[in-house]
Amino acid sequence: MELWIPITIGAALAQNLRFMLQKHLKGGKLSTGGATFSRFLYSAPLVALLVAAYVGATRQALPDPGARFWIFALTGGLAQVLATMCVVALFAERNFAVGITFKKTEVLQTALLGFVVLGEGISLGALCAMLLGFVAVVLLADPPKAGGQGGWKRYLNRATGLGVLSGVLFACSAVGYRGASLSLGDLDFFLRSAFTLSCVTAAQTIGMALWLRWREPGEITRVLASWRVAALVGVTSMLGSLGWFTAFTLQNAAYVKALGQIELLFSFLATVFVFRESTTRREIVAMLLLTASILLLILFK
Repeated sequence: MELWIPITIGAALAQNLRFMLQKHLKGGKLSTGGATFSRFLYSAPLVALLVAAYVGATRQALPDPGARFWIFALTGGLAQVLATMCVVALFAERNFAVGITFKKTEVLQTALLGFVVLGEGISLGALCAMLLGFVAVVLLADPPKAGGQGGWKRYLNRATGLGVLSGVLFACSAVGYRGASLSLGDLDFFLRSAFTLSCVTAAQTIGMALWLRWREPGEITRVLASWRVAALVGVTSMLGSLGWFTAFTLQNAAYVKALGQIELLFSFLATVFVFRESTTRREIVAMLLLTASILLLILFK
């Protein structure tokens, strides 16, 4: 089995746990911005310590990033912040599993952006697997209670808009992170991944702190007061992000994102057994289709 496969699955699991914790924070006293900020505030120091420890243990020099690195890294970091805010806001619109599924429109968008920006194509088998996953997402684009509306109007709702927008932004972040990591040259792949993550999370923490200070006075204090759950958000965020960054360094971002749809299975289990939320037959069929698309991707990549 190629190394990027188990790394991606582990990243998806960690990310799902982080979204569960953020859903808890969003349902408490924190705003969308505060719940989003918590993942960066508590993960940035951990990633910096990890990089320092790894460099010391392996006796390697830190990378010397150029302008290309910073353009890709900062663009990806901003896109990820905005995408995460969309997903947190989405939790108030649909149940947990469906909210996570909507953002999976990022798979095809990542493939397109990867081709345009980095010149990386995908195989025909992988494209078929991604299209099957896209069909599953379309099945979920209809809210449980459509209010009797028919035709295209049934697909125009706030949940769909937030989900698709988050997909676009997550695609931008994935391509940005892969581009940043690749720009560091032929260094140790883990060092490239961790260093890129450290730079990105530091920038995200500073940027969001300034934003919250300006737009939501007192929210940073509320994030600090919620440290018990917020710190866990930071830990799971670090583990998930490190997995994603490492996978992006090793493999085409579109393949990583497509396999990452296994997160849907984790979110379905969380919906049923943790949040005790109901799912419809349509949603279950869509999840089965997404599972099939994941297996096809691994077999015919």
